[in-house]
Amino acid sequence: MISIRDIAKECGVSVATVSKALNGHHDISAQTRETVCRKAAEMGYQPNSAARALKTNRTYNLGVLYEDPQHSGLGHEYFSRILESFRAQAEACGYDVTFINRNVGKRRSSYLEHCRYRGVDGVCVVCVNFLDPQVLELVQSELPVVTVDHMFNNRTSIVSDNVKGVQTLVNHVFGMGHRNIAFIHGERTAVTESRCASFYKTCYDLGLQVPDAYVREGAYHDCDSCERITAELLALPQRPTCIFFTDDVSALGGLAAIARAGLRVPEDISAVGYDGIPLAKMMIPSLTTYHQDTQAIGYWAADRLVSLIEHPKTTLPESILIPGSLLEGASVRRI
Repeated sequence: MISIRDIAKECGVSVATVSKALNGHHDISAQTRETVCRKAAEMGYQPNSAARALKTNRTYNLGVLYEDPQHSGLGHEYFSRILESFRAQAEACGYDVTFINRNVGKRRSSYLEHCRYRGVDGVCVVCVNFLDPQVLELVQSELPVVTVDHMFNNRTSIVSDNVKGVQTLVNHVFGMGHRNIAFIHGERTAVTESRCASFYKTCYDLGLQVPDAYVREGAYHDCDSCERITAELLALPQRPTCIFFTDDVSALGGLAAIARAGLRVPEDISAVGYDGIPLAKMMIPSLTTYHQDTQAIGYWAADRLVSLIEHPKTTLPESILIPGSLLEGASVRRI
């Protein structure tokens, strides 16, 4: 392995001069700095991360806490795109990414213990049970923390505008003539609370009555529960003319139930998804949905976390609301 002593020998300068050149110090000439950096690149020099951590008190490593309750892992279309955007921005800022869990070696640990074991500079909490005591312990610790789609007091959060998203979809369906609208929501989370409140408020503002039987609790990213609940909605004495599904993936289950009932979309009943993943465009008919800007969510999560790490005295905790957009497919009929 090439060391700074090897570079110093090749350049005919001191080890201290090489260190200053590689770290961008300006108390040496620009020419010397350029010569040393060029020689270091030619020799394939890579700085030792452990040594750099000792010197800078920073590991340039960001932790990510991600535990999908449906166990989709990185196959989850919504979260995988957020994580990819987060990773890209983290790398652009010179940071690596480590996934945080409850294990250190073969020993069970807390999230905070794992963060300290890995020496991460900060943590992005993307998907987890935010009410878990271990999550609260991590959020309340000394580590810089940014959360996605959940807000804590005095912590930075990046939140998709779920209120505007549902409002946009309800207004669109209403404009297409629908008055009997059913709503299948996910598990009780902050995201679900926002979407449900927005659904009821928008319907109220439009003068729509929403029967209790039209609002059902399902699960995100779960085709089976969506299929079962859709079948129940179709069996009602007055079935809805349009069904809002929890997300685009779950919509597959709902569409299967509609087809099994001998009905067609959108001729007999209309359907709406959420997330705006590429799959929605490939469905037949294409699914009307709301696109969440996963690229912006991931970018700002990484950007704000790095800022909290590098500028802790001037970076204030904030909640950044990320807008999305309506993707009008062919699954909503005008009536």
